[in-house]
Amino acid sequence: MGEWSEYFEDFPEENPANWVNGEFNPQLAQEVRNHEAQLSATTNKARSEINAVIMKAWLETKSKAFLLTEDCPQCGLQELSTYKISDTFYLCECQDCGIHG
Repeated sequence: MGEWSEYFEDFPEENPANWVNGEFNPQLAQEVRNHEAQLSATTNKARSEINAVIMKAWLETKSKAFLLTEDCPQCGLQELSTYKISDTFYLCECQDCGIHG
């Protein structure tokens, strides 16, 4: 016995992907899959644009909040940057090893 894809090529009515609303219609099923793929691509593009805007805003906030650079407790290099994000929130991150807190 071969692969499932070979079976579905021989018996397309057995493929659940060819059924739409309980009716065997491979052409409509393909159109639905294409439409869903197009919607997914549009959504992914919009999400990536939103993430880029958020990342740009975060980097601007972080650059304005820079305080000092110290020795990193993990790698020992002078790469631990400290940022004062708000009155009660500080961010420390090593530019070399990536430790943060």
